[in-house]
Amino acid sequence: MKKNCWYKATAAFLAATLLLPGCGKADKAASGLNVIDDKYRTTYEIFVYSFYDSDGDGIGDLKGVTKKLDYINDGDDTTDTDLGCNEIWLMPVSPSPTYHKYDVTDYKDIDPQYGTIEDFDELVDECHKRGINVILDLVLNHTSVEHPWFKASSEAPYNEYYNFSTEPQDGYEALAGSDLYYEARFWSGMPDLNLDNEAVRNEIKDITQFWIDHGVDGFRLDAVSYYYTGDDSKNIEFLTWLNDTVKSQKEDAYIVGECWTNSSTYLKYYKSGVDSFFDFDFAGSEGTIAGIARGTSSAANYGKALEKIESQLAEISDTAIDAPFYTNHDMARSAGYYTGKGSQDKIKLAGALNLLMTGNAFIYYGEELGMKGSGKDENKRAPMQWSSTDLTGMCNGPADMDKFDMKYPALDEQAADEYSILNYYKAAIKLRNMFPVIARGKTVNVDSLSDSDISAFIREKREGSSYETDEERLLILINTSDESKEVDIFTDDMSKNYGNIVYSLCTSEEKCEYNGGKVVIPAYGIAVLAAGN
Repeated sequence: MKKNCWYKATAAFLAATLLLPGCGKADKAASGLNVIDDKYRTTYEIFVYSFYDSDGDGIGDLKGVTKKLDYINDGDDTTDTDLGCNEIWLMPVSPSPTYHKYDVTDYKDIDPQYGTIEDFDELVDECHKRGINVILDLVLNHTSVEHPWFKASSEAPYNEYYNFSTEPQDGYEALAGSDLYYEARFWSGMPDLNLDNEAVRNEIKDITQFWIDHGVDGFRLDAVSYYYTGDDSKNIEFLTWLNDTVKSQKEDAYIVGECWTNSSTYLKYYKSGVDSFFDFDFAGSEGTIAGIARGTSSAANYGKALEKIESQLAEISDTAIDAPFYTNHDMARSAGYYTGKGSQDKIKLAGALNLLMTGNAFIYYGEELGMKGSGKDENKRAPMQWSSTDLTGMCNGPADMDKFDMKYPALDEQAADEYSILNYYKAAIKLRNMFPVIARGKTVNVDSLSDSDISAFIREKREGSSYETDEERLLILINTSDESKEVDIFTDDMSKNYGNIVYSLCTSEEKCEYNGGKVVIPAYGIAVLAAGN
């Protein structure tokens, strides 16, 4: 008899998977999730301005995020209406003169467009009730020129809060009404802080303590490679101080840094003790994930790439946690990476490739809907598409955003379609939440089963890991081609004992099948197998 096991993202299936004849442990979905309260999470990045508007002014706000928490995670493992993410990253929420708010004027308050500190406290409290951690964007490279520190920078002690020069030089701007120049690497409205100054460090210590006192679980650090432009050693020294400072305030705080460069550089930054750095090698239109999904890179390279990054991290530290992501607010959205036949399937597959990586995986809001957005930054931060008919809570988006139509339906329509991008993402996140070894394990590439269309690897529990799991090893087979493929696992000694398809991610109604050592995987499908017959 053939053993058929597949994932259909219908409400009934998500709530309770039926044990089909010969499916082995396919009933695991019915037994509940195995979500562990640690730093290996699935994180949802939110641009508050464009997420959900609670007061009708066209601008998203903190009350709007609170209102939509049940979409991110309702705290009930038996429901199927939420994504299943268990951490949110809030892009900057402090007062700022710009829509993006990366130029802060007061580090210890909430921008009035977003609400109040009481609204923030309520959001954090409601997140924690649902098992959602909250990390806050911390912008320390620069402030706004409107910040009181900069406005008083002609006076002590604030004249030492920033970097001034009496001579013009690269990366510096003329200070109006004086013969001085101030460092501003990103934009004239963003003067760089003097992070060597003890008073500035004391201010930062006070800022992190303030937000920890308000319940945040950690921080996302903006632009860490620009703290001291061109000087990795000094950047690492500052990050070491910052990490030690935050961990002294909250021992289990999670910190992830944005070091926008290749892995040969950002891997050095783990010496600071910071938990994670975003894995830029895998991200964006030219990264590993897009290359595999597009078919311009051999599927076999995926498992090899996972092995490599995990090995590199392990050599640096046994506490280093990778931070895989596919897109973010500075990148073109992934719906534009693929055209023609199979483009929607490739969007889904790429989302799974991100979520199958070890570490703390990040999802940019709206990617689970296949939202569009490219070109200038405003386009990449378009309003979350809740509905095309009910405009309650819909945001206007940044004022300078171009007018364009989305390629795929809004959330309410996708929720009703079992084969939508949204329901595929839910299924991929659920896989991550069911099997702790997915996020926390070690990848062993299976060369003999991998080729240009098939990625085959074993994800096994790392030595010394303390979490509990039913499945210490899984065989994962990924078909990146546009046609069904058969993989004979009996030809590989490492893989031949994996006889149970325990989970499957398929982009259509086709099913993964197992029969006598042969696994049939539909186009763009993923089969997850455990040991047994």
